[in-house]
Amino acid sequence: MRLHYREFGSYTDQHPSLILLHGLLGSSSNWLTLAKGLASHFHVIVPDLRNHGRSPHDPDVSYPALARDIEQLIDEQGLDSALLIGHSMGGKTAMWLALEQPDSVTGLVVVDIAPVPYPNRFDQIYRALHAVEEARVGSRSEADALLARYLNEVGLRQFLLQNLQLVEGVWDWRMNLAGLTAGMSMIVDFPAPKAAAYKGPTLFIYGGQSDYVKPQAHGTIQRLFPQAQLKSIPSAGHWVYAEQPKAFADLLMDFLGDF
Repeated sequence: MRLHYREFGSYTDQHPSLILLHGLLGSSSNWLTLAKGLASHFHVIVPDLRNHGRSPHDPDVSYPALARDIEQLIDEQGLDSALLIGHSMGGKTAMWLALEQPDSVTGLVVVDIAPVPYPNRFDQIYRALHAVEEARVGSRSEADALLARYLNEVGLRQFLLQNLQLVEGVWDWRMNLAGLTAGMSMIVDFPAPKAAAYKGPTLFIYGGQSDYVKPQAHGTIQRLFPQAQLKSIPSAGHWVYAEQPKAFADLLMDFLGDF
């Protein structure tokens, strides 16, 4: 699968190329501010993962499939390897590729997710998204009003509305809503990798107010990623890079300084 992607900066022999991977129901646009900031020093590639943004749709939403897409992107760019930065579902994709194809991954930054299964927290969100789809709304404000019947949080609704596009006079979701809904059991899971561990440099950044990286997961992280540093940003939730952009960028640049 050939992913749609955005590209910033220029390739240099001095630094690895960076690939930034968004989370579930997101897109490459989530990373634009950070990508533009990194572009002064790094070659940065920001894809839409399959079933998201402008990338193709496919019923296979598994992490092996997502990781293969990124490996293909690395190959298409003529790169031997890249440094992966992934948030949530994108972080699981990055971890899977690092464990299965370590030679393709120069380094790894995982943002507010762990290599463990999670409960499905998205049922209400999917109900809201399907309600908008079925209503065939005529405006963005109408879509927001319908989402608000299910979702109180304004920031979450604004995040979801980034996926809305106008098609033949009707506003509809850009992502593969049916495929993602059907595949949630795979998305919240993390299948046991064949590899014992990824031994490359690794940084986990997570929100101190988030419950996605619990202390119980630290042992699994250290077993699969023995070089991992774990850094918490106390005043951030799950969307760490958006809620505390300076603190996130400082931790990231400190890590990237070794490359």
